[in-house]
Formats: sequence, structure tokens, C-alpha cells
Amino acid sequence: MSTQDSAKKISLCEAFQARVAEMPDAVALRTPGDTVSITWREYDRRVRAIAAGLSRIGVRRGDTVALMMTNRPEFHLCDSAALHLGATPFSVYNTSAPEQIRYLFDNAGNRVVLTEKQFVPRIREVGGKVEHIISVDGEAAGATTLADLEADPDPDFDFDAAWRAVEPDDLATIIYTSGTTGPPKGVELTHHNITVEAKALEDMFRLESGWRILSYLPAAHIADRVTSHYSMMLFGAETTCLDDPRKLAEGLPDTRPHLFFGVPRVWEKFKSAIDTALAAERSPAKRAIADWAIGVGAKVARLKLADRSVPPLLGVQHRLADTLVLAKLRHKLGLDRAKICASGAAPISAKTLEYFWGLGIPLYEVWGMSETSGLSTTTAPGRVKIGTVGQAVPGIEVKLAEDGELLVKGPTLMRGYRNDPEKTAETIDADGWLHTGDVATIDDDGYVTIVDRKKELIINEAGKNMSPANIENTIKASCSVLGPVVAIGDARPYVSALLVLDPDAASALAAQYGLEDASPAELAAHPAVREAVTAGVRAGNEQLSRVEQIKRFRILPTVWEPGGDELTPTLKLRRKPIAEKYQHEIDEMYGKTAGGDTIDLSS
Repeated sequence: MSTQDSAKKISLCEAFQARVAEMPDAVALRTPGDTVSITWREYDRRVRAIAAGLSRIGVRRGDTVALMMTNRPEFHLCDSAALHLGATPFSVYNTSAPEQIRYLFDNAGNRVVLTEKQFVPRIREVGGKVEHIISVDGEAAGATTLADLEADPDPDFDFDAAWRAVEPDDLATIIYTSGTTGPPKGVELTHHNITVEAKALEDMFRLESGWRILSYLPAAHIADRVTSHYSMMLFGAETTCLDDPRKLAEGLPDTRPHLFFGVPRVWEKFKSAIDTALAAERSPAKRAIADWAIGVGAKVARLKLADRSVPPLLGVQHRLADTLVLAKLRHKLGLDRAKICASGAAPISAKTLEYFWGLGIPLYEVWGMSETSGLSTTTAPGRVKIGTVGQAVPGIEVKLAEDGELLVKGPTLMRGYRNDPEKTAETIDADGWLHTGDVATIDDDGYVTIVDRKKELIINEAGKNMSPANIENTIKASCSVLGPVVAIGDARPYVSALLVLDPDAASALAAQYGLEDASPAELAAHPAVREAVTAGVRAGNEQLSRVEQIKRFRILPTVWEPGGDELTPTLKLRRKPIAEKYQHEIDEMYGKTAGGDTIDLSS
């Protein structure tokens, strides 16, 4: 955000138009390989055309407009066009079922949906008040194409008058929560909420015009909205749209982003891929050099993070390690030019954070919520304490309630939950403090440590409080073949766990045993896989207190997909549905003898 923009309250439309004036020929949007490349001048032209077409079908200031798309340039074009009309665009997770979409549309009250032809049948099934479905990528039954919308503008529409009428306190978007404990809530965020959030990002990380950013997370997630969409308008970033997150290994090297955000599972998969590749290295000498280099990187990282000097000999070793191994790993990942990398949306293990700092990748842990416009606390350059989520960003206040719940106050707090004043009043008290639902600690320097979700803490039958997230992250960090881990133990005599194999890591392991075509069930039952997982769980247990250690576990014969019964679209665990769906397996783990396929570590 320029100095002029940050000196007063502005709308996102003002920021957008400032970027068009400042850098008309710079690339704003692209796809890998530059299959599509759109300059700010072209971006503005398309936004004007789409806005005029939306006006023609009756979209007015204050209306809501739904978007359901993969990560593609048309999302940014359509969202920005709606903003310039004074409307409120919001996104729907692509994995949503018709009944889930119907709930969101009833809550939002939209009459228009901009989507892809693959999703049109699902949206038509929703019915309700939807009057116009616009397909952005070609013809589909029951929909108008985006090209036809742009070709039929409202002749009386005044684009410049429309966007100039948009005020900072107008509603910019609705972020629907992922619904881990019930129906999604519609978080209403204003233009001012978002621009203040962006200014805090700028203050903490010194974002610069022209930085490259990769958009691959769902646009319905606050993280992607802020980092790839709004940052583009506010800082003049160049956004690459990756339409399938499974192509991340290709998209990162193509983009080589300066700013990259990943949920913990992304970083865990990166680490797992490196570990798997090194384990498969046939040359003992190369494997030994890689292990040595990563070890040297870890030693240097620990010293620097503790603000301690690096001994001269270790410094020489580190330069050699970086030349031989570490720089090559950063380049292969596509993070060799990264200035800021961040992990958030869920806890990440200290071991994983230290690993990437050791590779020379600056990985900062952040904390925030949709209700706080995203980032509220963060570690930052020169202010890193591994194991904490950092200090409050400028303009934000944090404190603890008597029961340890983290409370947040500041100008980034949501306007409220859409059409739910009762839930809004429960969440934001009369003094303006938002009750986050997270139990935390705050040290003397203001660094916040998240213990766990208040409602998810495990209290065993002896009354011991434990964080399931801490147990789960410790085990995952020690066992690279695992995906989701679910710690069980509330009102139980000991902790057990449901484990799910990571498909990519498990496939690599299976290849070593000639099981390339094995199903998830066959992999879960294979002795070598069970042995590798058991070793990983034992290694993780060594880092946990005795009461936290997993005594029994099951490797489930399935894969959990985002948006399914077990995981939200943002990869959060749906703990209650998991407990209900796998009640039989859980009961077997607490039998007098380990039943079924339970592995018992206590014997």
C-alpha cells in the first residue's frame, strides 16, 4: 500500500484504481507458463466490462454476489467487478454439496452466481432465489457465459461514479467459516477491516510492489483472499493462479514467489517429500552429504533464532552446506526467492518450523481468524520465538480471559455474523473484545502461544488437561508417511489415535516394496508400512510427556479428502463427526485387549 493510500481510510476500489494508474503495463494476473497474462490496464478494462454486465442484470450497491471457482484469473476479475459496483462478493468452497450451498445462499441472499461450467449443474440443483448463473469458462445449460455478459453492458451504467461511491465501511466480503462444529457462520468484513489488515502486514513484513504471490488455496479461505487477492490491489503484487493445489510442486517453481502462505499440512508434505527423496537416494555418499548439510543448517538456524553468533568454523561449513545441498533444495521447491513464508490456520510443530529455517527458508508462524480479517499475531523478521505465534500486529490488542481464552480487540474485527446478532453478541462482548475460543498463554514480551481450541482440549479420566493438536503435530513431525492424526482420550484412561496415511508419502514407501498399485487398505495392512508408522509414533512419543503418549493406534484403510466427512475444505479436523463415524474402531482401542487392527505400544 502506498504512503498516500495508508494515510486515510480507503476502499479496496480506490486501492485498485491507484494500482492501475501507477503500473498499467505491469502484470497483475497470470497462470503457470504464462498461458494467461493480464496487465493492470487489461485487468481494469475487464473489470469495467464485467461490472457493466452485472449492472445490466440488476446487481446494485449492497447486493451479494456468489463466486464458485477454482483458482483462476476470472475469480479476481469478477470479484473486483462486484466490488466496484458496491456489491459484496463471497466465495463458496468447490467441494460443497447442494444442500450446503443452499444454506449459504439463503444466508447471503444472493441472486447471482459466477462460476465454472463444471459447477453449474450443482448450482442449478440448489434453486432458490438464484436468478442468474454466469459461466466464466464457456457454455453450460442454464447459464450465461461471461463473454456474453461482458458483451451486453448496461448503457446507463457509470463505472467511475459507482466505485467512487463505495465507502470504507461498506461490506467487502463474507467469509463463511469451515463449519467444524456446526453450520458455517457468515463473517462480514468491510473494506476498512481489510485495508487495516493489509497495512499491518506491510508494517510487519515490508511487502513491496511487484512481489510474486501464488494463489492456490480456496478463495473462500481468508488466507487466500488476503494474501493473493487483496494484497494484489493494495501492494501491486503479481498473482499466479494455480487451478489445482495438487499441482503445487509445479506451480511453485514456475512462480518462485516472494510471499508464500501454507497451512501446516503443506509444510509437512514438503518436508515429507524431501525426506522421502533423500531416503530413496541410492548413493550412500550423496545421502550422507545431504544429511550433514541439513544438520549444519539446523545448527545455524537455532543459533540465529536465539540471536546468538555463529562460530567461524560453523559459518564456513554452512556456506559449503548451502552451496552443495540447501540452495538446491530451496530452488527445487521453488522457494529460493521467498522473502516471507508463513504457516497458519492450524498449529504447526516446532520441529517442522526449525527444519525449514535450517533449509534457509524463513517460515513465520501466524495466528488469526476469519473474524479478525486473518492475521492478528505473528512472528516476523527479528522477532521469532519458535513455539509461539508471535506478537500482536500493529493496531491489535490481545489479552487472556480468566480461563485462559485469548481475547482480541482492534479495527480488523468483523462487523458481525451475517443475520445472526445473537451469535455475534456471544463472540464480541460489550467492551469490543472478540472471544476467540483458543486457550493461550502470553509471555512478558507479548508473545502468544496457542494451547488448543477451548472446546477440543482432552481431559482424561484422571483430570489431566492435554492439547490434542500438540500430540498430533508431534507425531506427524516424527512420521513422514502420515497425513491426518486424531488424538483420542477425553474421559479415557490413556491417549489413543486414529492415523491416516499421506497418499504421496505412502506411495513412495510402497514403491520400495513393489506395492505401487496397492490400495489404501492394502498399504495400511502391509507389515513394512505398519512397522514404519510404529517407529514414527514411538519417536514422537519420546518427545511427549508420559500422559500424552499414544498407547494404542489404528492405521485407517482409507484416505481423507478435504471437504469430506472428516476434514473441512481447509484441512481442519471435524472431530465430532470423526468420533461418531469411527466409534467402533475407537471402542476397540479401549478394549481389555487391543481389538481389530489396533497396534498396542503399551505391551
